[in-house]
Amino acid sequence: MPPSADISDLVFADRYARPGEATRLDTYRRVATALARCEPAPDRARHAARFFDNFLAGAIGAGRIMANAGTGGDATMVNCFVQPAIDAAPGRPASVDAALARAVRTLRMGGGVGYDFTPVPPAGTGTGGVCAAIDRYDQACQALAASGRRRGAQMAVLACDHPDLPAFLRAKAGRRRWPTFNLSVALSDRFLRAVEHDASWDLRHACPPAPGALSPLAARDSDGCWRYTRLPARQLWEWITSAAWRDAEPGVLFIDTINALNPLRGSEWLAATNPCGEQPLPAYGSCVLGPIHVSRFVRHPFGVGGPAGFDFSALARRVRIQVRLLDNVLELTHWPLPEQAAEARAKRRIGVGLSGLADALLMLGLDYGEAPARACAARIARCIRDNAYLASAELAGERGAFPAFQPAAYLDAGACGLSRLPPAVRAAIARHGLRNSHLVSFAPTGSVSIAFFDNCSSGIEAVHAWQYSRRLRLGGGEPVSVRATNPAWRLWHRLHGDAAALPACFRRAAELPAAAHLAMQAALQPWVDAAISKTVPLGPASTAADVGTLFLQAWRQGVKGLTVFRPDPAMTAVLEPAPDPAGACAAARAAG
Repeated sequence: MPPSADISDLVFADRYARPGEATRLDTYRRVATALARCEPAPDRARHAARFFDNFLAGAIGAGRIMANAGTGGDATMVNCFVQPAIDAAPGRPASVDAALARAVRTLRMGGGVGYDFTPVPPAGTGTGGVCAAIDRYDQACQALAASGRRRGAQMAVLACDHPDLPAFLRAKAGRRRWPTFNLSVALSDRFLRAVEHDASWDLRHACPPAPGALSPLAARDSDGCWRYTRLPARQLWEWITSAAWRDAEPGVLFIDTINALNPLRGSEWLAATNPCGEQPLPAYGSCVLGPIHVSRFVRHPFGVGGPAGFDFSALARRVRIQVRLLDNVLELTHWPLPEQAAEARAKRRIGVGLSGLADALLMLGLDYGEAPARACAARIARCIRDNAYLASAELAGERGAFPAFQPAAYLDAGACGLSRLPPAVRAAIARHGLRNSHLVSFAPTGSVSIAFFDNCSSGIEAVHAWQYSRRLRLGGGEPVSVRATNPAWRLWHRLHGDAAALPACFRRAAELPAAAHLAMQAALQPWVDAAISKTVPLGPASTAADVGTLFLQAWRQGVKGLTVFRPDPAMTAVLEPAPDPAGACAAARAAG
C-alpha cells in the first residue's frame, strides 16, 4: 500500500496479515482457531468462537500472538523474556559466549530479551567489562536484523553499585551506541536513602581488580565483595539523572519495590525486566501479553445520546476470556529454550493489559491530568485485576493450580497488596488456587494499538497529538512518513463537526505536568501485579535536577520503574506533530 493509505491498514498488512488474510477478521479466525487447539476436541469450536468474539470486542493477543499463532512456523508467541547475560558457574571463569548464543536463539524466534549485566565482571578484572559485553549482544542482534529477521529488542539492566556504572551511563550519549537496547539502572532503597541523606556510596563487585590495579579502597566488604570506588551518592545520582535528561536513558527500576511486591518473592529474585519494563522476570522468565482496548467499553461517548459511562460488566467478561486465551498460549507456543519452558510451566505468568486508556477518559469527559480521571482509571485497572484473578482461580479448578502456588503468598493479610481482592475472589483462590502466578501487566502496546485498535492511545499513555506524521519502516525498506490521527479526536469532530472547539479535557501528553503523568501511574500500580510501562515527557525547560526530583517522587509513591523523554530538535523524531486547529487551540490554552 502507498504511504497515503490508512496507518492502521499499513501496519496491519506489514506486520500481522499472513498470506491469504485480506482483513483483520481473517487474522482473528486464524488466531482464535489456533489458540483453541489445546481445548478438548468437543469444545474447540466453542472456545474458538469465544476467542474470536473477544477479538471483535477489543481483547486481543499481543503482537507475537497475532503474528505467529497458527502459522506453522517456529516463531514464539511470547513477547517478553529475561535471560542471564553471563555464565558464571562456580569454579569456572565467567563467560558471555554460551549466554549470548542462548540469547540469539530467543531473538531469532521473535522474543524481546532483558538481561541483568550486574554479574559481568567489571573492566580491569581481565575482561572487557559490562560495556564490552553489551557491545557483543548489540552486534549479534543487529546481525539478525541485517539477515532479514524482525528487528530485535533488548534491555540492559545494571545495579547501582556496579563499578562499570559510570561508563554504562556515558555509553549512549548522542544515542548512537547500542541501538537495539533500552537501558535501566536498578536502584536499591539503600542507595536512594544515601541520596536523600547525602551519604557516601561504594561501587563494588564480587570479582577483585586485576593484579596491580588495586585502588586504596580495594578491600573486601563483610559480604565478600571488593570495593572499587567510594563517592558521594549524590554525585552518582547526578550522573544517572543527567544521562536520563540528556539521552532519555537510562530508565530506573526500583528493585526493592519490585521484589517486595512480588507474590513469589520467597522463591525468586527479580533483577531485570523485558525490553519495555512492564514485566520484571527471573532468569529464563517470560510472559505472554494480551491488551484490551478499554475505550470500546465507553457508552455514549462525550455524552451524546445519554450520559457518558463505562461498562464495567462488559469489560469483566472480556477479561475472564482473555485469561483462558493467554493460558492456552503457554501450552501451544514454541519455546526458544527448554529453561524458558520449564520456568513458564512452573509459574504460568500471563499479562492482561489495556490500551486506549487516554481515549476512554476523553470520551468520558475526563482530563487525564486530574484526580477524577485517575479515579476512573484505577477503577478500570481494579476491574481487570479482580476478574483476572477470579478467572485464574476458576481455571485452576478446571486445569490445576500452577505448580509453584503457595496460598499464603496471595491470601495472607498484606500479602503483596493483594489483600484487597474481593471476598468472592479470595474464596475462589482458597478453594482452587491460581492457574497463573501473575496476571496483570500494562505494556505500551505499540503496533497492535495502531493495527487493531485504529491507532488509539498506547497503553496507559496520554495522547501524543491529535494528528501527526509518523515514520514507519514498512517491508524492511526505508522509513516513510504516514499521517496519523487520534480516534477520540476524530470521534469528537464526527459528532460535533470539524469546526467544533475541543473540550478542555483534550490535553496532549506534552501539555500535562510531569507530576500528573506520574500520578496516573501511581494510581494504577496497586492493581498491577507485574509492572507498568510509562514514559514521562519533559518540557524543553526541564533540567536534570527536575528528573531527579521526579525519580524520587516515583520511588516514594510506590511505582516500580519510570522513564523520561525530553524532545531533542537534533534527533529525527518518530512522531512529528502536524499543524492543525486543535493543536493551535491546545497550545493557546497552555500559554494562557
